[in-house]
Amino acid sequence: MSLAGLQTKYARVFFQYSLQLKCPELQGSVLSACFSTRAKTKHTDDDDFRVLDLKQKKQGPTRRKFKKQEVMPPRTSVMPVDQDWGSVWPGPRTFHPASVPLPVRQGYNDKGATPGKFANAELMKIPNFLHLTPPVVKRQCEALKHFCTAWPQGLETDKQCEEAFPIEVITSDYCHSSPDIRDPLARIVTLKVKLNSLPLNAHAKDKLLRLVGERYNPDNGVLTIMTDRCPLRKQNLDYAMYLLTALFHESWKVEAWESEKSEADMEYYDWETSASRRSIKDLLTWTPDGPTEQPQDVQVDLQAFKTAVSTMMNEGEETYTLNQYKEEVKKLLSLSDFSTSSES
Repeated sequence: MSLAGLQTKYARVFFQYSLQLKCPELQGSVLSACFSTRAKTKHTDDDDFRVLDLKQKKQGPTRRKFKKQEVMPPRTSVMPVDQDWGSVWPGPRTFHPASVPLPVRQGYNDKGATPGKFANAELMKIPNFLHLTPPVVKRQCEALKHFCTAWPQGLETDKQCEEAFPIEVITSDYCHSSPDIRDPLARIVTLKVKLNSLPLNAHAKDKLLRLVGERYNPDNGVLTIMTDRCPLRKQNLDYAMYLLTALFHESWKVEAWESEKSEADMEYYDWETSASRRSIKDLLTWTPDGPTEQPQDVQVDLQAFKTAVSTMMNEGEETYTLNQYKEEVKKLLSLSDFSTSSES
């Protein structure tokens, strides 16, 4: 401290001490004023020595105050009743509980009711069809009508469609919840065709039926080919069409040894090439004067006789086939029933 500062300080103390001796009643107030004056002037006096603080005190970490954001209420609470659902849920998407105004529940809880739609992972796993409501489907159909053509004339009935499109291809699509959208059963292709729609003669038809085996249904005349060997549906469809084409062309092939077959070598009884047909023709056209032309009404009898003989030879001699053959022979030869004539 400088000399002038020391003199000023001691002069102030001497004045205060002398004032206390003269006026004892002001002793407390003077001391308090002295100390209060010192306290006030301690840091304001320019002559006081100031301590140089080289090491600053570290301030403690201040915590950041996070402001809690306000959570908006679910969208379902402000949805109007007559809203356009197609705009809310326009396409396929994961289930969102705040957008579906329905009390949907999914899952299982041992100790309570089925979990609700909020924070429900089960509802998010499965696919939903909320975008295919009846009004939305109707709207989409109306939009697709502009790209559709009129139904062709002449295909109003199923019979006309079968005649115009004899080949029917059947495939299956599967929709399920799994990591892979492909299903192994979707590759299977079933091809159906009516045998009468194929241009086949008797030889080709018989050969085709022997090649396909049990794939032909004689009740409705439909040939069914099912393919599932290839991994893709397109490959199985091409393979089915290839099999049908190969069967058709193979059935029309006539081998050299087939012309050398006799009646005993035939796989079935063919009445048109049999000795029975020649014998019955000679019998019906015989006259004492020589053979004549067969009348027109005998053709019907020969057709029934042909059916009876072919059934008995191909299916075997049974009670039904023998009785049918007997009746046709009696009609052909104009013979009456012996039991009826004996009773009369």
